[in-house]
Amino acid sequence: MKLDRILPFARNLLQRAINEGDYAVDATIGNGHDTAMLASLVGETGHVFGFDIQKEAIDNTTARLREQDLLNRVSLFHKSHDQLLTTIPTETHGNISGAVFNLGYLPGGNKEIVTKPTSTIEAIEHLLSVMKPEGIIVIVVYHGHEEGAIERDRLLDYCSTLDQKRAHVLMYQFMNQINNPPFIIAIEKR
Repeated sequence: MKLDRILPFARNLLQRAINEGDYAVDATIGNGHDTAMLASLVGETGHVFGFDIQKEAIDNTTARLREQDLLNRVSLFHKSHDQLLTTIPTETHGNISGAVFNLGYLPGGNKEIVTKPTSTIEAIEHLLSVMKPEGIIVIVVYHGHEEGAIERDRLLDYCSTLDQKRAHVLMYQFMNQINNPPFIIAIEKR
């Protein structure tokens, strides 16, 4: 297959946006896969800020980062991503080059605990206010469950109304796959 699948496409976008020494945000750390990737991208001189409301996600990500010797490049917060504006240091505001969301629930975790459209949209708004120009937010939308479908619809409504002078918005999805495959919304700050 020549087309990138969803997760490789998401990584490719982040790799294009984030360089050594940059700041990045993992808004939903989950099991730490994206957090570790971001920590590798920012290098020794950059930093990643990671958020999750579940202690299990914090523990899983901490273990993964420790195994890969990347823990010193990351600050993890046991908080909702809608608190990022007041949580990340003010000296990073205006200097964040990339952010990622994996919406839905923690893989292998409690499927009753899911991301919510209100906090996700608020977090995106906060990110747009603190990202540098051409910074990219990559949102992987998992919508194969009831709450995911609600969040998908609210997020699509929100993103379709973002002023094009403020951001470019891209949607990347495979349209002919069954079972509600995930898709990407990418937002590039202008």
